[in-house]
Amino acid sequence: MNPYYQDDQVKLFHGDCLDATEWLDADVLVTDPPYGIGWSKGQNNAASSTAHAGIANDTDTSVRDAVLECWGVERPSIVFGSFRSPAPIDVMQTLVWRKPIDAGVVGSTTGYRTDTELIYLRGPHVRRACSRSSVLESRCGMARYRTGHPHAKPVPILERLIEWTEGVVADPFAGSGSTLIAARNLGRRAIGVELEERYCEIIARRLDQMALDFGSAS
Repeated sequence: MNPYYQDDQVKLFHGDCLDATEWLDADVLVTDPPYGIGWSKGQNNAASSTAHAGIANDTDTSVRDAVLECWGVERPSIVFGSFRSPAPIDVMQTLVWRKPIDAGVVGSTTGYRTDTELIYLRGPHVRRACSRSSVLESRCGMARYRTGHPHAKPVPILERLIEWTEGVVADPFAGSGSTLIAARNLGRRAIGVELEERYCEIIARRLDQMALDFGSAS
């Protein structure tokens, strides 16, 4: 399959990642798959929130689990997830991403924001002294990383996760391209696959613009 986008460090393919399997040649998997929670969003004028019909393959975790089965546990993987869906098998450790202060407001009725997501570590990660918290925080607002995809992740968070890995990075659910940009920012090669062409176009545009996210992840 010909890449949708390619430069000296990044290849992006448009298609189903179970068919476009070039990503399986990488060394570490860093991805934000469909969570299996049936997410969608209605119009909320008060919160300046536009409606979204949902994420492809998000009715259950079958696509996520099929991709992780293809990848296996002989190589490391870093996988975003939700408290509302079951964890993948063979999780070594679970981290928490704490979103910025303006996140998690829409749909919350209890007074507590839904402002955290899980990050699963699987496979053989490098052994290190305990020097980092398992809570990764974003202090910049959502406007710094919302780029047209409803579940975009901040580039600095991805950089922090990737910098403790080695080799070529794979992201079979490339979304808005934050993983690919973070890998390139760190001087790493990356291979991505994205199902929807509209998001491929966003990724290609960000990469063409040499997109850098200077928001703080600490």
